[in-house]
Amino acid sequence: TMKYDNAKGGIEVLGIDLAKQSFQLHGVDKEGNVVLKKKINRKKLSAFIANLPACLIGLEACGGAHHWVRTFVGMGHTVRMIAPQFVKPYVKSNKNDAVDAEAICEAVQRPNMRFVPVKNIEQQDIQSLHRIRSQLVARRTAQANQIRGLLLEYGIVIPKGISHVRKEIPWILEDAENGLTALFREVLNELYGEMVHLDERVRTIELKLEAICVQSEDCQRLLTIPGIGLLTATAMMAAIGDITVFK
Repeated sequence: TMKYDNAKGGIEVLGIDLAKQSFQLHGVDKEGNVVLKKKINRKKLSAFIANLPACLIGLEACGGAHHWVRTFVGMGHTVRMIAPQFVKPYVKSNKNDAVDAEAICEAVQRPNMRFVPVKNIEQQDIQSLHRIRSQLVARRTAQANQIRGLLLEYGIVIPKGISHVRKEIPWILEDAENGLTALFREVLNELYGEMVHLDERVRTIELKLEAICVQSEDCQRLLTIPGIGLLTATAMMAAIGDITVFK
């Protein structure tokens, strides 16, 4: 593996193929000569980049990329993030980490390349809340569907919709004449309790989003648009960021 060859000239552009533990680097100088080909582990990456003179760094948009962009910008580098589909045309041979890093280095230098806007930490917080909420809602829906399916086998029909499950389960549990055994009532009560817990978790997430929205001028302006509520407004804030990158 070729290390940083300072004799050839300083690194002007650096492409980094990101991963969880090991990272492939490909650097070129002002003339386009390759001066760096190096694989480095996660613990050493920050220190290595911090010791480089300010340069242009290209990264592929993937898991963890926003973190590295913020880290490298804080070290004084210019950092650009590229969507994977725009890197692919620059892959010159069979795909591997070194080839990908070279392709990223090439793509980031193209004058008409489109870059992915970088999320700040507040945007990532909001997006994390939305992702957690989405998973909780999916689990709650699955729980309600399981309850409805199990009861159907006992001849008890609950209409579709989670509101019907919330409304009718307490009544079903109290009805001594519906033929349900003590064992199944106990199981049903546990399932219902889990669904109520998921309701509470979803509401907690929504309260956090409300608190963020109240403190954000942008979010308050979005709420004035007909049809835009809390979830849409905060999701737009997290997803869009800098609106000027859109035509």
